[in-house]
Amino acid sequence: MTDTELKGKVEAALEEIRPFLQNDGGDISLLSIEDGTIVKVQLEGACVGCSVNQMTLKSGVEMTIKKHAPQIERVINMEA
Repeated sequence: MTDTELKGKVEAALEEIRPFLQNDGGDISLLSIEDGTIVKVQLEGACVGCSVNQMTLKSGVEMTIKKHAPQIERVINMEA
């Protein structure tokens, strides 16, 4: 899979989960994909400082991204 294809799959995963984040006043942005296995994102809005954002990141965002792009090993939230 090319870098462009991988980015497309990750973006598709984020589009799938974005409405749930926006429903709670938050959002998410893709910052980078490193070595084809690590996705760096930035939680935004109400997600910043939310007490459950690490759970959201692991059980929601990471799981959805891995469903679209199984080669992804980790999703990291980069604080603003």
